Amino acid sequence: MVIRLLRIAILAAALAAALVPLPRAWVETVYSQNLYLSLQRPITSLTNAVPIAVTDVLIVAGGAGLIVVACGWWRRRKQQGVWRSALRLSAGAVMLVAAAYLVFLGLWGLNYRREPLARRLDFDGTRVTPEAVGTLGRRVVGRLNALHASAHATPWPRWEQLPGTLGPSFETVQRQLAAVRPATAGVPKWSMLTYYFERAGVSGMTDPFALEIVVDRSQLPFERPFVTAHEWSHLAGYANESEANFVGWLVCLQGPVQAEYSGHLALLMYVVAAMPGAEGAALVRTLEAGPRRDLAAIASRAERTWPWLQRPAWWVYDRYLRANRVEDGVRSYSAALQLIAGTRFQQPWVPALR
Repeated sequence: MVIRLLRIAILAAALAAALVPLPRAWVETVYSQNLYLSLQRPITSLTNAVPIAVTDVLIVAGGAGLIVVACGWWRRRKQQGVWRSALRLSAGAVMLVAAAYLVFLGLWGLNYRREPLARRLDFDGTRVTPEAVGTLGRRVVGRLNALHASAHATPWPRWEQLPGTLGPSFETVQRQLAAVRPATAGVPKWSMLTYYFERAGVSGMTDPFALEIVVDRSQLPFERPFVTAHEWSHLAGYANESEANFVGWLVCLQGPVQAEYSGHLALLMYVVAAMPGAEGAALVRTLEAGPRRDLAAIASRAERTWPWLQRPAWWVYDRYLRANRVEDGVRSYSAALQLIAGTRFQQPWVPALR
């Protein structure tokens, strides 16, 4: 009886969590800026200390659990009947999914329901014009041309070194955006998913259960800082992809030279994609030989993706984002450019708040 009531309570709580709206202001102040960060810091510190990806451990444990459940159903099917045993198996699966959903929301997922970052920024959509994007593009090109030599003058930091080199600007940006005790930076880890990431065109992911980041280790050295800063932004509670891009750019652009170069390189690709084809091509031609070689190297690496895998992978992720109330789905990545172009900055790349 107790177990049955517990199952009903879990299912009811999951349905309520999925369907009942929560005030965004409450999620922002109580969960995202306080409760979530108080959970993230110790959990990420713990997973950082584990030499392998905890994500892989969870995947293996989940796969093993499915095998055990399937074997149990296979043994019971003759005693209980195929349909009855299948019905019980389905009911158990529903309970498991409901419980996992509640854990997902509690550990990280409620960040999808926080207030939009634009409400905190001195943001004005009327500032987002083709002229503003063009001006931003020319500024980015100028910085790339100026930074290339110094960025390539020393070895690029390895993945494991990025918390030390980029961590200070990650903390600084978090404090600029909200009065919080900053999230802990995660060590970018190799995962058994890495080969899939490379072929599906996925640069990395933030595990919402282990609160760690795993990355595609085939990313080029000058891509690493921005990829890492983007995933750290998710760890800081910025679940929306546009906000994670925006925060990731700020982390890089306020960071050391190599991080700044990486951030500008990523920003340029978004700027060019937003411009008419001829204008974007003309902007790229103003790059000096060094940054052009880096863009060509990124394009060459991207050719290793498998379109037949990339399309369904991004379709699934688009549906996941929409299910978590991100209306633009994967298009939300590019919306970060609007945040950059429409936000007033007090000084270079330090955003002004309302």
